[in-house]
Amino acid sequence: MTDTAATATDVTVPTDTGDVPTRLWLPPSGEGPGIVLLQEIFGVSAYVRRRATDLAALGYVVAAPEIFWRLGVTDPVEGEDALQQGMGLVQRLDWQQAVLDASATVEWLRDRDEVTGGVGVVGFCFGGGLGFNVAAHLESEGATPVDALVSYYGSALPGLHDVMSVSAPSLHHFGLADSFIDTDTVRRIEASLGKEPQTVVVTHPGADHAFDNDDMPWFHAGASGEAWARTEEFLAEQLPTD
Repeated sequence: MTDTAATATDVTVPTDTGDVPTRLWLPPSGEGPGIVLLQEIFGVSAYVRRRATDLAALGYVVAAPEIFWRLGVTDPVEGEDALQQGMGLVQRLDWQQAVLDASATVEWLRDRDEVTGGVGVVGFCFGGGLGFNVAAHLESEGATPVDALVSYYGSALPGLHDVMSVSAPSLHHFGLADSFIDTDTVRRIEASLGKEPQTVVVTHPGADHAFDNDDMPWFHAGASGEAWARTEEFLAEQLPTD
């Protein structure tokens, strides 16, 4: 992952019920396709910022909204009890409002002068499920759909995959040793999502949940590297930067 030295700007995304605090990264060229990057339950953490920097280095304009802002939380969740803190925040969160805030970020980013191509969504864990719901919401509302979706081990997918669909090109990563989404559930999600012709599900043997987060004990270097290579390839095809 790229060092976090790349400069991010603090911005806000306006909505009818308040402004969403958001961090914005620009690529070296200053312009390119857009990506809304959706956080894990730990917020826009150092890890998420590293991935934002990676995406900006590839040529994307990246916006990472603070999804917990309506709970008064805009700092990363850290410490020995970070998992418990994060899960507590998710339990208090208004999910539908989070979908609206993230959807507003997609539409806001699409209107930015720096965004010269389409707009995609990349989400990890909590953000992976949220991203799927955002993509489905925009399609169901008749709004401009996302141009691409990449979801890493979307934690809400077990409850979403059979009640909504996403026709936009999408790539989903799951570990087959996931402590939170068992293999049978992964296979059901894979079968359900696979009904859409532009959907690809990639499974990673031996990888636990959050296998891409190198700050966590579940990090799996092999799965992380393979998944990111597939992600780069998918984004280059769906959201070309040149």
